[in-house]
This record gives sequence, C-alpha cells and structure tokens, in this order.
Amino acid sequence: MFFVVFYRLKHAAERRLSAVTKQELKDLACHIIDEHHDQIMALGDSIFAEPETGWKEFKTAAKIKNVFESLGFPTKDQQCITGVIAQVKGREKKLKVAVMGELDALGVPDSPYADPKTGAAHMCGHHCMIAALSGVAYALHDPRITGELSGDVALMAVPAEEFIEMGYRGQLRREGKIKMFGGKQEFIYRGLMDDIDMMVMQHTTSTEGPKENPIKANVGGTSNGFVSKEVFYVGKASHAGGAPEKGINALNAAKIGLVAIDAQRETFRDEDHIRVHPIITKGGDTVNVVPADVRIETYVRGATIDSILDASAKVNRALKAGGYAVGAETRIDEVPGYLPMNPCPAMQELMYANLVSLLGKEHVGRHIPHSGGSTDAADVAALMPVVHAYIGGAAGEGHSKDYHIENKELAYITAAKALVMTVIDLLADGAAAGLEIKKNFKPAMTKQEYIDKWVNM
Repeated sequence: MFFVVFYRLKHAAERRLSAVTKQELKDLACHIIDEHHDQIMALGDSIFAEPETGWKEFKTAAKIKNVFESLGFPTKDQQCITGVIAQVKGREKKLKVAVMGELDALGVPDSPYADPKTGAAHMCGHHCMIAALSGVAYALHDPRITGELSGDVALMAVPAEEFIEMGYRGQLRREGKIKMFGGKQEFIYRGLMDDIDMMVMQHTTSTEGPKENPIKANVGGTSNGFVSKEVFYVGKASHAGGAPEKGINALNAAKIGLVAIDAQRETFRDEDHIRVHPIITKGGDTVNVVPADVRIETYVRGATIDSILDASAKVNRALKAGGYAVGAETRIDEVPGYLPMNPCPAMQELMYANLVSLLGKEHVGRHIPHSGGSTDAADVAALMPVVHAYIGGAAGEGHSKDYHIENKELAYITAAKALVMTVIDLLADGAAAGLEIKKNFKPAMTKQEYIDKWVNM
C-alpha cells in the first residue's frame, strides 16, 4: 500500500496530480512517524529525566533544537530566553500554521522523578508534548508531504506554561528579560506570532473511564483565565514577648485579609467559575519577633475577563482591609495571568476526525466540562483559531507526585500523528480548509487590544 502511495506522491510534485488525497498524505506522515519511533521515544524519555522549570529550560531547548537542525530546518533558539522555533516551508504561502509544544516542568520535590537539586519534575506531561513535536518535525521533513501543502508551518517549543516561581519571574521582569510570565504570552508580545494564522497543539492528560473502554483523547474545551497577585504586608518588628504593643503584626493583617476574602465567596456567581486560592509564602522571620514582613501569593480565576476583574477587585479590597485593621502597609503587585480559553470549533472538528481515525470513535470525547485550570494557549486563542486537544497516556493526578506516563505510545506517538494530520487538513488541497476557518473566525481582540487590555492591565 505504501509503495503505491509513495509513487503517487513522488510524481505529484512534478505533475500536480489532484488525485493525491489528504488521506494519502496522512498515511505517509504516520508511516514516517512510525519509522522514527525510537528517536521520538528517546527524546521524550531524555527530557523527562532532566526536568527544568519555566525560563530555565536550557537543556530541553537544546534537545529539540538538535532535532530541528538535524532535519535541516531553519531554526532559531533563545527566543524569549529558551524558546526554539523551526520554519517548515510548504509549496506556497497561503497560510502559516504554528504547532506548539511546551518545554517546562513543575516544581514537585516529593515526586520520585524530581531532580534532586531543583525539585523540578514533569508532573504535567510537557515532555510528551516536545516528543510529539519532534514527530511532527520528522513527518514534515519529507518533501512528498510539504510539496503538497499550500502554507508554511512554524514548529514552536515554547517556555514557561506553568505559572510558578513568581519571585524568579518577577526578577526577570524587573531586569527587562521578560514582560509576561507565560511563554506563549511573551511570544505574542515580542511579535513571534505576528505571521501566524492559526495554532495547533495538544496536551497530555490522564486516560479516563473504564479500562475496557477508556476515553483516550478529547478535542478540548473552555477553561478559566486568571490574574496573579503577590501581596506584601509591611508591619513593624518588636519583641514578641517583651513589647508586642510596640509592633505592628503583619501576620495578623494577612490573616484578616484571608478571612475577608472568604467573606466575598458568596458573591461569586456559579456560572463565572471563580477560584481564589491564596498561600502564605512568608509568615515572618523569627518566632520571638512581631512579624513585620508577611507575603501572600494568590490567583483569582474566572470564566470571563469581566468576572475575573470583578472578583479581583473584591479580593484586593479584602486584602487591603487586613492591613487597615492593624495599621500595616498593604502592597499588591498584580500580574496578568492567562485569558479564559475559547477554542475554535472548526479546528476541533478537524482534530476530532483525526483522533477518531487513530483511536476509534468510542475512545474520543468531543467535549470536556469547563476546566477551573488555565493555559496560556488561551491567549493565543483570543487572537487566532486554536485547537488545544488532550491526548491520554498518563495516570495519576496532574501536578502531584503520583502522576506518571503509563502509555508512551499514546502520549508520544499518537499525539504526533494527530497533530500532523490536522496540519495536513489545514494546508493540503490549496489550504482550502484553513482559509475557510480563517475567514469565518472572529478574534476576541486584536494584538493591540490584547496588549492594552491584558498585558498592561
């Protein structure tokens, strides 16, 4: 079968045979991915073994850069510190599609797979995403495929999806090295998405349902956005036993502020999916000194920008009340997190059909319930058509020490096939499907509106 397909594809570039179908291109792409099975597996395992948190993914970036360069793609690294972008040229330039994978790990020091020095661990499956991205690169290296695509592809390994280590990122921001804390946000802000028309990606997830008939993949759905806050309560130190009356207890201010947040919760509407989950990152210095330096970090999440901003104002009011109550200074540093996710239904339909062809209809979900979590893919989705699928292979609770990959074939290989098949759908046949999606898509905002309303919030 493949001999016949290869022969037709070989001569199609010369004669522009319309008889070459998308399915034949997809079959060839999947065959190429299977031929590179061992390299894809080895890359994913190597990244898993050396996890790095956001804006520090230098080893991971070097690994995917080596893959891109070995295939001869024009490649730039150090994009927004650690990002890597390879350019794949099609037959003509009607559209440009980005395929993304995420470089970073989490800080989960109690994971058995954590780096003993840094506590970083791939407890969200991003190593699978880079492995799958390499599979797309191998498939698109073949001119029998790219010669039938009426558009270009940007293969993007993107930093810092996990919104963590706020102090470190704040320092990078103060140094002018980043403007935004999320990698895709920074790509938008720095202009690296300016020539992109649409984006395709997938995220590894736990395989769900009964073992005899599990849901192995889902095309994705909506999710919360958020703003992030770092709160500083500044009091006055004094001897906690000998002269507490001479101090101003910043920890008491923080406690009152947290209780005041709880008093707001009944004002949050169910349909807005508001989540506020603060932690105290510093509660004082020593036990016999009245705490004068107390710090809190929190997100305020919600399903719409307006609901996020409304809840955020209430939380700020509550936090300030704590400082006012005891006479402490309250400083709130806000950073725009990620926008609420609204994927493109037409892109989801293409991904769904490809996942069904790979896994069977009974193993693919069309929709997932609204997620209280967040992703910076949503910021891209506000500007252009995006599909953000979820493909299984993991087990355990994400972001926890129990998370692990139990089916690498699904998480690495099937994911790569689904991504490249969707790219072919968008760019083959004169890019008819991609152009139609672009024509009908109405962005939530322009890039300038995004910068004005969100980046400079």
